[in-house]
Amino acid sequence: MLDYDEEAERYDVLRGGEPRAAAAAAALLGLLPHGARSLLDVGCGTGIVTRLLAAGRDGLRVTGADLTWGMARRAAARLPGAVVLGDGRRLPFRDARFDAVTSVWLLHLVAGPEDARTVVGECARVLRPGGVYVTTVDKAASHNVGSDIDAVLAARPRNPATDAAADVERYALEHGLRPAGRAWFPGRGQGRSPRRTLTDLRRGWFVTLPPDGPLTERLAARIAALPDQDRPRPDPVFALRAFRKT
Repeated sequence: MLDYDEEAERYDVLRGGEPRAAAAAAALLGLLPHGARSLLDVGCGTGIVTRLLAAGRDGLRVTGADLTWGMARRAAARLPGAVVLGDGRRLPFRDARFDAVTSVWLLHLVAGPEDARTVVGECARVLRPGGVYVTTVDKAASHNVGSDIDAVLAARPRNPATDAAADVERYALEHGLRPAGRAWFPGRGQGRSPRRTLTDLRRGWFVTLPPDGPLTERLAARIAALPDQDRPRPDPVFALRAFRKT
């Protein structure tokens, strides 16, 4: 697992920056209730998407929460006075506090299914009746675009996904949330090139591949042999699911 305190300084640059954030925010806003006046962004990271949510709709008060100090510090610079340190498994807010709750690229990071269920439950708890929760699902699958790089990486071990769409919908139903829409958006600027993939391998981006492990070395050699080392392959397309609190 990456150290997100350490990763905070370069996080946006390595993940598509403003173009990707703009695509995510536009898709999220399209799933929010028109009358929403308060929104909590759980796992807000650097706040690059959170800020665009706040700017994207008049009268919408947005609060960000993140578990790591490095991420929350950068988010607070973008949204002064509107960011708190907070664990998605135990949010520091009262019941029914928000008209909308979002969690973007969060559920795939939790330790296991029970943590994912707990996060969804907490998002439901702080959501008012009639409010909407929106989250990304199937993140790892979104990165498989059928490229030559993906063909090489198919040999790596995989952890079970904690954000599988069917599982997230089941957790939502358990907490009084009903399906209310879906959307997709491109991860602009996130198409991998072989050279970038090699860098990611060396810094432990792929959590099941230790940077100095023998399988990592074999996969690195195959990726280094691919053509067009600096040509990005297609961007991933991320999936969103929306749920309304009954």
